[in-house]
Amino acid sequence: MKSKLWLVTIVMIAAFALSACSPAALSSTLSAAPAAFNQAPASSAPQASSAAPALGSVADLEQTLQQIYQQVNPSVVAIDVVGQASAAAVIPFFGDNGQGQPAIPQQALGSGFVWDKDGHIVTNNHVVDGADKISVTFSDGTIVPATRVGSDPDSDLAVIKVNLTADRLQPVKVADSTLVKVGQLAVAIGNPFGNENTMTVGFVSALGRAIPADGGTSRGTSYTIPDVIQTDAPINPGNSGGVLVDDQGQVMGVTAQIDSPVRASVGIGFVIPSSIVSKVVPELIKSGKYEHSWLGISGGSLIPDLATAMNLKSDQRGALINQVTEGSPAEKAGLKGSKQQTTLNGQDVNVGGDVIIAIDGQAVKGFDDIVAYLARSTDVGQTVTVTILRDGQQQDVKVTLAARPAAAQQAQLDLQLPDSQSPDLPQLPQNHPNIAGQPWLGIQGLSITSDIVNELGLPSNQTGVLVEDVRPDSPAEQAGLQGGTRSVMLGGQEVMIGGDVITAIDGQTVKSMDDLLSILQQSKVGQKVTLTIVRNGQQMDVAVTLAARPANP
Repeated sequence: MKSKLWLVTIVMIAAFALSACSPAALSSTLSAAPAAFNQAPASSAPQASSAAPALGSVADLEQTLQQIYQQVNPSVVAIDVVGQASAAAVIPFFGDNGQGQPAIPQQALGSGFVWDKDGHIVTNNHVVDGADKISVTFSDGTIVPATRVGSDPDSDLAVIKVNLTADRLQPVKVADSTLVKVGQLAVAIGNPFGNENTMTVGFVSALGRAIPADGGTSRGTSYTIPDVIQTDAPINPGNSGGVLVDDQGQVMGVTAQIDSPVRASVGIGFVIPSSIVSKVVPELIKSGKYEHSWLGISGGSLIPDLATAMNLKSDQRGALINQVTEGSPAEKAGLKGSKQQTTLNGQDVNVGGDVIIAIDGQAVKGFDDIVAYLARSTDVGQTVTVTILRDGQQQDVKVTLAARPAAAQQAQLDLQLPDSQSPDLPQLPQNHPNIAGQPWLGIQGLSITSDIVNELGLPSNQTGVLVEDVRPDSPAEQAGLQGGTRSVMLGGQEVMIGGDVITAIDGQTVKSMDDLLSILQQSKVGQKVTLTIVRNGQQMDVAVTLAARPANP
């Protein structure tokens, strides 16, 4: 009871002392007050009736925050990007409906932080992706050019480098994010909306989130980042690539995305954990890229209805394999996907595949557990033991992990042009519809799969291309095509669903992405085509005039 009275006293005194402050400042200070209380020595706790010690505790909190800012701010930089950056001026938004997004600007701002005395600076990949020119502004006003060292889209991390002497650089100290607890103090420092050297304060709101590596905005199906930290410390456009630190000023992670319907902070921010940063960044500095461990399966978490349909106990937990990628480690090891269908709640769903219940003895309760374990505890070439249920019988399967294929190698419609200096990406033929000047529709999409059929409640034999996003000012937008309205996890990957499904062009059946690409390749710029689509379960025709694909759509 004494502790509750003590906490009330802190809040009341803080409210009185800050009554002349702005609502935002008042909210931030009050939300941080419990953290100061938790860190105060037990012997210093005053009685509820004593006001003077409570004021001292608020002052201690203020002093702690000031010390954090003085320690960390010199390490945080503003990043100015010129060129076709993918999202530097914004921050990926989960709450956006995927339509009406602004065109990518020619000049944009993000954040970053000093990693070492050699001049390496860490930021988000989406801040510097596609940049022609990068400049860095330090807290003392120094502005220097930077060059890109390496990037990893699948963890949304990148490293750039500046040429400054070691005495001008103050590297951050990195915390162990595996020790972070919900409720502890969280301080974000970055450059929201271009306002440099800004600090915001909150708490760690949740742990173990999974977010799409590209924010679900640019490449259709994408890989996910596991073990993500959620915070209510305000994060806004321009914070991308900045830091979230603890009460010791040590970096818990890199601010990356927010969930918001208004394209600004509503108290749900996502931070790439330091456990991933500490694995990826050294490799980017060393070789310019990072190879993720890859199993090669898609599927979902086993729910009671699915378990019952497979004659398993209704409380059985695990990850049901839906599909096994051809040529993948999983296929080579003999793992099996679902080849049977049953009807659950009026929908056809796939069942009968292997159910993964553990990896290397670590329990798997859902599909996200597999993604997290691969990222946290494995390396390419490592052999893991996958414990599965097959036809109700438990067995162990040895799988040697390979390097995850680059997302740019996935069969999707609206890929960016490959870098001619990158050996990992195939060169496209000059008549390919993804080449500038070729006929352009202006969508991002992917082939309809059984997972998508189940999620959307489509007929089991439905084929076509799901429109995930419609490019601004594109032929598709002008014709009124609609992209996805919500994101779902399918096979450990983020997919935008709810958009139109293209089933034919000028009467030619479109069953997959390959069909759509092939038809576009045979078309001409300025040609008017008729798309047959399925929207909200209804088939309709839409006229579209193809345009010339821009160099950087």
